[in-house]
Amino acid sequence: MLALLLTQTFAALSVVALQDWKGVAGSIWYYLSHKYSIGNLEGSVTSLVGGALIFVLALLLSRTLTSLLQRRIAKRAYLDPGLHYTIGKLTQYLIITIGLLLALSFGVGLNLTSIAVIFTALSVGIGFGLQYIAADIASGFILLFERPVRVGDRITIGEDEGDVQSINLRTTVVATNDRISIIVPNSRLVSQRLINWSYGDPRARISIHIGVAADSDVELATKTLLKAAEDVDNVLLDPAPKVQFLKFGDWSLDFRLLVWTNRPRLHAQIRSDINYRIEKLFREAGIEIPFPQTELRLRDGALHLDNDKFIVDGKSDDRDPS
Repeated sequence: MLALLLTQTFAALSVVALQDWKGVAGSIWYYLSHKYSIGNLEGSVTSLVGGALIFVLALLLSRTLTSLLQRRIAKRAYLDPGLHYTIGKLTQYLIITIGLLLALSFGVGLNLTSIAVIFTALSVGIGFGLQYIAADIASGFILLFERPVRVGDRITIGEDEGDVQSINLRTTVVATNDRISIIVPNSRLVSQRLINWSYGDPRARISIHIGVAADSDVELATKTLLKAAEDVDNVLLDPAPKVQFLKFGDWSLDFRLLVWTNRPRLHAQIRSDINYRIEKLFREAGIEIPFPQTELRLRDGALHLDNDKFIVDGKSDDRDPS
């Protein structure tokens, strides 16, 4: 009898507890699923969590598809090596944009009117201080579509030179010969003058300026300069090296040696190798490379040099004339 009473009591308590838990769970679910409105936006905690999951899934999907697409395109040897990077980046941005719109639509009920409101707010922010960031982002898309600079290109911008490692949404990473990464804003690559050693024709002409003494044999200097360009690594025989007599300088005869190479990214080393040969051959041929000279002329007076003193206008001076 007692056991039956205890069993009935426990069952009654279990029913009450279950009902309480259902009530608590129902209350929790109500607060989580209850939608709140802010202007034209409407969402709940659950919808926000769902939107966040959609955006995270879009990020993972963009990385996976971009990597797969780049590997597939890289297998086609006839395509530009930088093309797979551009297509991959554009695909990644497209998937992220679609994922962001879906996440906002699911999370806060975003519609076209809300998009207009968001862009209006962004335009105000851009007007107050984000114009440089907006310019960098717009320049990033210009670089990806127009492709004046591609991944792997050798560029010189200002005093910096290196290989383009990556073109991101706002910045471009350039690696120098010292293996230093330079972060360059995209707007600088679009708006400023730069040298792309890898753009268009794979050949490039290297110009080396040199001056010789005014009494030097012009024909000998020309032949010596052409000889200095012989047997130098990465210098082409066609087009052949060429020497130009530029002008009669103030204290020198100015020449320019022109050579062609199909390895323009090595232009600094090629110029160095040729300069070494010019110095050696000029010394052997007795050709002098002059230094700037200044003439001093005295009017209404005379300058007389002596061993220990010099005389100006007839007055002696014990200072060292040197």
